[in-house]
Amino acid sequence: MTLPGYQTYAPPAPPGRGGLAKASLVLGIAGLFGLVLCLAGVVPALVGLVLGVVSLARGDGRRGMAAAGVICSAVAVLAGGAVAFWLLHKAAQCGDEARYPNDDARQHCVEREFPFAQASETP
Repeated sequence: MTLPGYQTYAPPAPPGRGGLAKASLVLGIAGLFGLVLCLAGVVPALVGLVLGVVSLARGDGRRGMAAAGVICSAVAVLAGGAVAFWLLHKAAQCGDEARYPNDDARQHCVEREFPFAQASETP
Protein backbone atom coordinates (compact mmCIF):
# COMPACT_ATOMS: atom_id res chain seq x y z
CA MET A 1 0.00 0.00 0.00
CA THR A 2 1.37 3.37 -0.92
CA LEU A 3 0.54 6.78 0.36
CA PRO A 4 -0.97 9.27 -2.04
CA GLY A 5 1.70 11.09 -4.02
CA TYR A 6 4.29 8.32 -3.62
CA GLN A 7 5.20 5.59 -6.09
CA THR A 8 6.29 2.09 -5.28
CA TYR A 9 9.74 0.96 -6.26
CA ALA A 10 9.89 -1.73 -8.92
CA PRO A 11 13.31 -3.24 -9.48
CA PRO A 12 14.48 -3.26 -13.10
CA ALA A 13 13.91 -6.41 -15.09
CA PRO A 14 16.95 -8.67 -15.35
CA PRO A 15 18.77 -8.35 -18.66
CA GLY A 16 18.04 -10.98 -21.29
CA ARG A 17 20.65 -13.66 -21.47
CA GLY A 18 20.23 -14.38 -25.17
CA GLY A 19 19.48 -18.07 -24.79
CA LEU A 20 17.65 -18.25 -28.10
CA ALA A 21 20.52 -16.52 -29.88
CA LYS A 22 23.06 -18.94 -28.39
CA ALA A 23 20.91 -21.94 -29.28
CA SER A 24 20.49 -20.65 -32.83
CA LEU A 25 24.24 -20.24 -33.29
CA VAL A 26 25.06 -23.65 -31.81
CA LEU A 27 22.41 -25.40 -33.93
CA GLY A 28 23.53 -23.54 -37.05
CA ILE A 29 27.14 -24.63 -36.58
CA ALA A 30 26.02 -28.17 -35.73
CA GLY A 31 23.91 -28.15 -38.87
CA LEU A 32 26.91 -27.20 -41.00
CA PHE A 33 28.98 -30.03 -39.55
CA GLY A 34 26.02 -32.42 -39.65
CA LEU A 35 25.71 -32.09 -43.42
CA VAL A 36 28.66 -34.44 -43.72
CA LEU A 37 26.64 -37.15 -41.98
CA CYS A 38 24.17 -37.98 -44.73
CA LEU A 39 22.40 -34.59 -44.60
CA ALA A 40 21.58 -35.05 -40.91
CA GLY A 41 22.41 -31.39 -40.27
CA VAL A 42 19.33 -30.07 -42.01
CA VAL A 43 17.02 -30.71 -39.04
CA PRO A 44 19.12 -28.86 -36.43
CA ALA A 45 19.69 -26.09 -38.97
CA LEU A 46 15.94 -25.65 -39.45
CA VAL A 47 15.43 -25.43 -35.69
CA GLY A 48 18.35 -22.99 -35.42
CA LEU A 49 16.88 -20.85 -38.17
CA VAL A 50 13.53 -20.62 -36.37
CA LEU A 51 15.16 -19.84 -33.01
CA GLY A 52 17.37 -17.17 -34.57
CA VAL A 53 14.45 -15.47 -36.29
CA VAL A 54 12.43 -15.55 -33.05
CA SER A 55 15.38 -14.09 -31.14
CA LEU A 56 15.76 -11.29 -33.69
CA ALA A 57 12.03 -10.59 -33.63
CA ARG A 58 11.97 -10.38 -29.83
CA GLY A 59 14.93 -8.02 -29.82
CA ASP A 60 16.95 -9.98 -27.29
CA GLY A 61 20.25 -8.45 -26.26
CA ARG A 62 22.45 -10.54 -28.54
CA ARG A 63 21.45 -9.48 -32.03
CA GLY A 64 24.86 -10.29 -33.52
CA MET A 65 24.85 -13.82 -32.19
CA ALA A 66 21.28 -14.34 -33.40
CA ALA A 67 22.18 -13.00 -36.85
CA ALA A 68 25.20 -15.32 -37.03
CA GLY A 69 22.97 -18.24 -36.04
CA VAL A 70 20.45 -17.35 -38.75
CA ILE A 71 23.24 -17.09 -41.35
CA CYS A 72 24.86 -20.41 -40.37
CA SER A 73 21.48 -22.14 -40.25
CA ALA A 74 20.39 -20.70 -43.60
CA VAL A 75 23.66 -21.77 -45.25
CA ALA A 76 23.23 -25.30 -43.86
CA VAL A 77 19.60 -25.52 -45.01
CA LEU A 78 20.41 -24.21 -48.49
CA ALA A 79 23.45 -26.46 -48.89
CA GLY A 80 21.50 -29.49 -47.64
CA GLY A 81 18.65 -28.71 -50.01
CA ALA A 82 21.01 -28.31 -52.96
CA VAL A 83 22.76 -31.62 -52.22
CA ALA A 84 19.43 -33.42 -51.75
CA PHE A 85 18.15 -31.99 -55.05
CA TRP A 86 21.33 -33.07 -56.84
CA LEU A 87 21.17 -36.61 -55.41
CA LEU A 88 17.49 -37.01 -56.29
CA HIS A 89 18.13 -35.67 -59.80
CA LYS A 90 20.89 -38.23 -60.37
CA ALA A 91 18.76 -41.03 -58.94
CA ALA A 92 15.86 -40.07 -61.21
CA GLN A 93 18.18 -40.18 -64.22
CA CYS A 94 19.29 -43.69 -63.32
CA GLY A 95 15.66 -44.76 -62.90
CA ASP A 96 14.66 -43.56 -66.36
CA GLU A 97 13.51 -46.65 -68.27
CA ALA A 98 13.84 -44.91 -71.65
CA ARG A 99 17.52 -44.24 -71.04
CA TYR A 100 18.29 -47.47 -69.15
CA PRO A 101 15.91 -50.18 -70.39
CA ASN A 102 16.88 -53.07 -68.12
CA ASP A 103 17.89 -53.62 -64.51
CA ASP A 104 21.56 -54.22 -65.34
CA ALA A 105 21.85 -50.88 -67.12
CA ARG A 106 20.16 -49.05 -64.24
CA GLN A 107 22.40 -50.82 -61.72
CA HIS A 108 25.47 -49.79 -63.74
CA CYS A 109 24.23 -46.19 -63.74
CA VAL A 110 23.79 -46.23 -59.96
CA GLU A 111 27.27 -47.67 -59.48
CA ARG A 112 28.74 -45.05 -61.82
CA GLU A 113 26.88 -42.04 -60.38
CA PHE A 114 27.07 -43.04 -56.72
CA PRO A 115 30.45 -44.73 -56.17
CA PHE A 116 30.20 -44.09 -52.43
CA ALA A 117 27.10 -46.30 -52.20
CA GLN A 118 28.67 -49.59 -53.25
CA ALA A 119 27.17 -52.73 -51.78
CA SER A 120 29.60 -54.61 -49.60
CA GLU A 121 30.46 -58.19 -50.45
CA THR A 122 29.46 -60.64 -47.71
CA PRO A 123 31.40 -63.90 -47.43
